[in-house]
Amino acid sequence: MKETAFRSPREVTRPTARIQAGMFVGPVTRPGAKAFHHSRAGFSFIEIIVVMVIIAILAGVVTVNVLHKPAEAKISAAKMQLQQLRTAVELYMAEQGRAPTQEQGLQALVRKTSLPPVPERFPPNGYLNGSSVPLDPWKHAYVYLVPGRSNEVFEILSYGSDGEPGGAADGADLSSSNLQ
Repeated sequence: MKETAFRSPREVTRPTARIQAGMFVGPVTRPGAKAFHHSRAGFSFIEIIVVMVIIAILAGVVTVNVLHKPAEAKISAAKMQLQQLRTAVELYMAEQGRAPTQEQGLQALVRKTSLPPVPERFPPNGYLNGSSVPLDPWKHAYVYLVPGRSNEVFEILSYGSDGEPGGAADGADLSSSNLQ
């Protein structure tokens, strides 16, 4: 017959056990002592500090990479905006049967134009989010050409950081026709 000892929550258990006549009796306890429980609820101060240090290192690496490449970031932003504008003009073409004229410009994407040909079915919120056509990252207006320079139906251009046709590096022209 196996003998078990009754343990109350107030008894402290020790890692040793008593053995009587080859039978396990149970851990040695001290009656009346409070039980000591190891609890792992929550995180220790050291764990929180380690996580904060890791986050700070990652944020520093990202910040250094972005701050050292602001020209590349602006070029990427301009390409994304050109893609959005191109998509909006293509949607306009699908619904209206033609692209906005050069005189109507990109403004025809945000508000119904009064210049002929006036669109018949213009959506209440236009074809772009917002009430105006965005400027490029260098705070210049996008250039809208109908037809485009290579005889495409339309072309949208950003003249880059210098705001002038041509240029090199971040001053180079970006075109909706050259996007991947």
